[in-house]
Amino acid sequence: MAFDSKITADTLRSIIDAVGILVDEAKIKVTKDGLGLKAVDPAHVAMVDLTIGKGAFDEFKGDEGEFGVDLEKLKDVLKLAGPDDEVHLKLDEKNNRLVVKIGNLTRRMSVVDVSNVTDPKVPKLELPAKITLSVGELDRGIKASEAISDHVALVATPEEFELVAEGDTDSVDLKLEKRMLGALEVKDKVRSLFSLDYFANMVKAAKSSQSLTIHLGSDYPVRLEFDIAKGNGHVTYLLAPRIENE
Repeated sequence: MAFDSKITADTLRSIIDAVGILVDEAKIKVTKDGLGLKAVDPAHVAMVDLTIGKGAFDEFKGDEGEFGVDLEKLKDVLKLAGPDDEVHLKLDEKNNRLVVKIGNLTRRMSVVDVSNVTDPKVPKLELPAKITLSVGELDRGIKASEAISDHVALVATPEEFELVAEGDTDSVDLKLEKRMLGALEVKDKVRSLFSLDYFANMVKAAKSSQSLTIHLGSDYPVRLEFDIAKGNGHVTYLLAPRIENE
């Protein structure tokens, strides 16, 4: 297979950040139109499904195939790049290496064997509530919640969306009325509880996007979706709920 591309460091960083919150290594599927990536975290609590079109790249050449990459190694190389620096990625299939060039610097890293890695199946969930909101607003609620709890409840009614965190003595409540949201589609009240650590990392990965969409049900996994790479890439997360004790 062939893979030879050029991309800005900032765009590549947003791709790695989106996946790297769940796994250290990933299998990248290459097509003529771009890249695809699916991964499940080791605890099987969360998964990511990411697609990047070739429009995200300054130059892109690829044909059907796949290879594995160590995301931690890529992160280390990117620390040496400014946000607008161009990163040249080329697969050296003969030597089983990914060659990464930033300016005059070249790093050759061995690719990860993914022959035994199966693609996770993304479940098709019909969730009754859909909320589109500002990433910054949601992040503020998360930051306030981190001081008092390790889990957070997401609640949607026809009138508003709510993020609630309850500790032993303190609580946090972020309440956004329908007029403050990009979209709110829900008929009946829904509520689910989630690990704050996972949820916070997912929202943090969406920081390059202005808004994100949450699909929610009662005691169902939550689905988070947002665009990256100036609309040339799309990220979907699924996060399993924590079942509340009565």
